[in-house]
Amino acid sequence: MSSNKQANRRIRLLLAAFVLIFIGTLGRAVWIQGVNAASLGKQAEQQHRESIAIPAGRGTIFDRMGIQLAIGEQTTTVYADPRQVTQARAIAVAAHTLLGADANVLYPQLLDKKKGFIYVERFADSKAADAFMKKGFAGVNVYQEEKRSYPQGATGSQLVGYAGTDNKGLAGLEVEYDKSLTGSPGQQTIVRDPFGRAINVVSATPERQGKDVYTTIDHTIQTNAEAVLRETVQHWGAKSANAVVLDPRTGAVLAMAQAPGYDANRANKVSFALQRNRGVTDTFEPGSTFKLVTIAGALSQRIVTPSSAFLLPYSIPVADRVIHDAELRGTERLSVSQILSRSSNVGAVTIAEKLGSTALMDWIHKFGFGTKTGIDYPGESPGQVLPLEQWSGSTIGNVPIGQGIAVTPIQLAAAYAAIANGGVWIEPHLVDRVGGRVLHSFAHRRIVLPAVNEELKTM
Repeated sequence: MSSNKQANRRIRLLLAAFVLIFIGTLGRAVWIQGVNAASLGKQAEQQHRESIAIPAGRGTIFDRMGIQLAIGEQTTTVYADPRQVTQARAIAVAAHTLLGADANVLYPQLLDKKKGFIYVERFADSKAADAFMKKGFAGVNVYQEEKRSYPQGATGSQLVGYAGTDNKGLAGLEVEYDKSLTGSPGQQTIVRDPFGRAINVVSATPERQGKDVYTTIDHTIQTNAEAVLRETVQHWGAKSANAVVLDPRTGAVLAMAQAPGYDANRANKVSFALQRNRGVTDTFEPGSTFKLVTIAGALSQRIVTPSSAFLLPYSIPVADRVIHDAELRGTERLSVSQILSRSSNVGAVTIAEKLGSTALMDWIHKFGFGTKTGIDYPGESPGQVLPLEQWSGSTIGNVPIGQGIAVTPIQLAAAYAAIANGGVWIEPHLVDRVGGRVLHSFAHRRIVLPAVNEELKTM
């Protein structure tokens, strides 16, 4: 009897335990489905869904005739998830053999289980990537990626600039028009199975391609200009040379060449100094080419006429300096036309002294020196023009002959183009169309009157 009571007690205790377990389980289920359902559901969704950015193709840069200067090429990027990799050594060896990857660098990265993503080889050849993927390694996958390429190599390299590995502009027109060229990336939301394999695309936002940029550059003129500059540098043993070709009627830059150059496809292998577009960023003393400003100012203010003559010695003192002509000669009577055509330093300084330093400074600014031209290129220099209050007694003997002042090649080209354009200065530019939008608003202003301009053209 006692044993039966003891057995019944054990049964009741066991039933009570089952009831408690059932109540606890039921309560947990209610909490999961009710109280915490939203947060757990969100966590599960995050574990199985992945949002992937779809990069937009970068726009093409063309010359004025439609020749491609910068394009995007589709390549295959191979990557790995070290947490899923099971054959690290075999992957490293195959990547070296088929893709050219550095196995010694790649192998320890594949063993690092703390990382969920590493590059096996970026911008790989598509056929080589296909051969690699046929090995069937776990934890390895590919995606398509655009790489910037420059079909013309060294032609116009400093002008066009280049884009980096992330396809963002880093120099030249590539960075000046980066926003237009870049476009907008798209996005995909992918559902993956527990092994990380994509099983469905649940949503997608398409990417928007970057806009094409159409430059004013003429590839033929650019190529020929660069060839002449290379020969000039070699012949004279110069460090560098620059040339700017402008359409004086529109301000369009047909060529902006320099030597030496570099292959834009290897931009990361050359120095920053070689990458600079010196036609816009660097300054130099213009020398005798600057006499145009002095003569134009004096003619415009009717201080002289083309036939006005001066008795000019070989040299003249100006404060603490002595200015002389380049070639030894006796005292001569030279007209203003002869002073300009024969590039007489003494004649230019004599006319500048009649014009006066204040008026000369005004004409320097009218021709655009001392300020940026506004050309659509990064890093433009305004040049160097000494403020009038800092002029010394000898400055009036230096500046009229292009000394003690620094200008950029594009400033000087724009000044001379103004005379070729009837005395009207036009803002130089390198691009006239972005996508389907034609650019029209380029600044212009009259520098000299038509009559004076004709006088200058005949000298």
